[in-house]
Amino acid sequence: MRMTVRSPAVAGKFYSADRNTLLRDLKSFLVPSETSRTALGCMVPHAGYMYSGHVAGVVYSSLNLPERFVILGPNHTGRGVPLSIMSEGAWNTPLGNVPLDSALAAALKNKFPLLEEDAEAHRSEHAIEVQIPFLQVLRPNAKFVPVTIGTSDYAILAALGAALAEVIVTQHKPILVIASSDMNHYENDAVTRAKDHKAIERIAALDAHGLFETIHRDQISMCGYGPAIVMLTACKSLGARSAELVRYATSGDVSGDRRLVVGYAGMIVQ
Repeated sequence: MRMTVRSPAVAGKFYSADRNTLLRDLKSFLVPSETSRTALGCMVPHAGYMYSGHVAGVVYSSLNLPERFVILGPNHTGRGVPLSIMSEGAWNTPLGNVPLDSALAAALKNKFPLLEEDAEAHRSEHAIEVQIPFLQVLRPNAKFVPVTIGTSDYAILAALGAALAEVIVTQHKPILVIASSDMNHYENDAVTRAKDHKAIERIAALDAHGLFETIHRDQISMCGYGPAIVMLTACKSLGARSAELVRYATSGDVSGDRRLVVGYAGMIVQ
């Protein structure tokens, strides 16, 4: 049988479609670290690399990365089912193909039947895709499970996180849970920073429900709060004791325009 390969949706838009240029860009974002940390989860942004690549790069550079990943992203496009997973084949970037972790995906679907096999939700979605080249550079043997989340139901998000932890604890090799999320969108820089740090405080406290409440109470347009809640719930179930902000920035730091910005936070959960 011919392997199903998902073609990149945003190469040439969010990051370079040229292999050599992409490698050069990635290396500029990856900051050598004297010590590397083993983590249960992390949160990284997913904007165009020119805006948020340096935030994601610091997170990935700080970690002792395993070879297996679950990458959770929001559904920006509205396509497909609310909880969509892909189990077979590979995802392509200008750096080559990265295989999906079929065994891990099957275990997740078995544990949490609300996850549905659905390529459509992933076809044009960028949030997971932009993480892959970082992993290709740092972990050439990586394989992963992509889950696109299009529900805001807290009970479902928490249940998915708990199920994810139950599956991870049965695995013989370590797995990093990655939540792909940008922070507040299209308000001025000062407002965005104030709102974002309210959300960051809840993440740092490992308080998934508090994050959910804060997002809604303070009207913070954090697109990937669903993935963050799933990641936090899973990590806490796996024994996480701390979460740290390693870098924060807004698009205004790059563009110089601070009237309408997007926030980016890079966090590590241990």
